[in-house]
Amino acid sequence: MAADRRDAPESRLERSSHTAFIHNNTLYVWGGYQVAAGQDVILPSEEIWLCDLDSGKWEHKEITGDVPSDLSGFCGSNINSQLFIFGGCDSAGYSNQIFRADVSQLSCSWIRVTDTKGTTPSPRDKHSCWVHRERLIYFGGYGCKTIGEVRNTSSSSFTVEEMSWATIGDTLFRCWGWNNEVNVFDPQSSTWSKPETQGPAPAPRGCHASALLGSKGYITGGAETAELDIFCLDLETWTWTQIDFPPSRAPLGRSMHTMTSTSDKNLFIYGGLGIDGNTLNDAWQFNTQRREWTKVIHPHKDKPRVCHTACLGSDGDVVVFGGSSNLCILVDSLAVLRAPSPNHCRDILIFQTRPYSLYRLCEDFIAGNCQLFRLPLDLLPSKLGNRINKRVSFFSAMTPLLQNEEMFYSNK
Repeated sequence: MAADRRDAPESRLERSSHTAFIHNNTLYVWGGYQVAAGQDVILPSEEIWLCDLDSGKWEHKEITGDVPSDLSGFCGSNINSQLFIFGGCDSAGYSNQIFRADVSQLSCSWIRVTDTKGTTPSPRDKHSCWVHRERLIYFGGYGCKTIGEVRNTSSSSFTVEEMSWATIGDTLFRCWGWNNEVNVFDPQSSTWSKPETQGPAPAPRGCHASALLGSKGYITGGAETAELDIFCLDLETWTWTQIDFPPSRAPLGRSMHTMTSTSDKNLFIYGGLGIDGNTLNDAWQFNTQRREWTKVIHPHKDKPRVCHTACLGSDGDVVVFGGSSNLCILVDSLAVLRAPSPNHCRDILIFQTRPYSLYRLCEDFIAGNCQLFRLPLDLLPSKLGNRINKRVSFFSAMTPLLQNEEMFYSNK
């Protein structure tokens, strides 16, 4: 159980299982948990943290309005500067509520989305989302259904893990389990729909990673497989395809990792909890056209991560934030438990996935070696000077992370 969030030092950025996105080269970070007094603490829902990726400077902003309750396992997604939060688990149990806030506004507030049309998905957590044509397309997760809902659900789309006698209205018991459902929410019309999919769907799962390439949604991991599997859903025809590749060349199976689209054909995978129980620090690229895995050499080998976030930044950079560097899983005779871990992170890791432009190379070299250019920099035009000064601040803030490190190039 989480401790009272008021016990948490709110100025700290260390966190795991949060959500993050980049808009106008600003990294927005919301939610998640950290550890205080030896207990997991849910971070405040009424604030969001912003990092200017040009300067590396952080600030936080208050969010008023209909604030979500303390949530874990929620799914965060964004349409431009609109942050959407769906599902998760709070003190009352699993949720299927959806909230939105325009976090680019100077004064922003939460709005709980009510009076929706269509059938709202059952309560869940550990699910994922693709954003396509300004619709939110949710996949999978873990949650509860009434016995009536389970009877009306295909046995291949919901795996019952536990049953319990409980009262939900006139229903006397409910089931918990994993699902592989696809549910679509249209924010413009506040309408839920559930498309009928075709093809070999992935097994029910959660704690997986997802990414969008064009009109195709990809998911990977989150299931007990020796190698990392990949499935693709065509969001125009709603047809599933399992991506085949030689198992001997695939990464270790994992969960709680990230997958980021870095081009029109490449997916970048980082970290996660391996099926061997270890927190991983490996990075891979998957070419969706050739269906080939390539292990990526990178400078962050001493920074394993699980429950982190990864966003596509400028110039093809993958921006990883937060997470835990050492997730501890305890197994007893009754359950698998995650022990509170003090190893939550607040650093930003930059993975370069393509060669930089000459302008970017010059800018970074000057900003990273400003002591060599101090007098000439004062003579620059104000707009360019301000840009370079921001990058100087960024390199100063990142110096402990960048010392003796070398960005990698991968233009496959």
